Amino acid sequence: MPGSPTSPKKAYPLRIGAEVLDAMRSWSDDELRSLNAQIEYVLRDALRKSGRLPGGRESSDTPDAGGPEAAEEP
Repeated sequence: MPGSPTSPKKAYPLRIGAEVLDAMRSWSDDELRSLNAQIEYVLRDALRKSGRLPGGRESSDTPDAGGPEAAEEP
């Protein structure tokens, strides 16, 4: 999940290239998420995979619930 009800959200202005923004917007539409939720999802996934997210590294064979990738194996 993108966050817990107790984790505070902070606004942060983000400069991003038009090509990357368009790709993220298209991806978020495919995943039925808002653009903001998709950006947060991608950032959290990268942090989790690198072991930088507080709480430690999760197993790579445990997909996040809610996304299409949960039903598919790469």
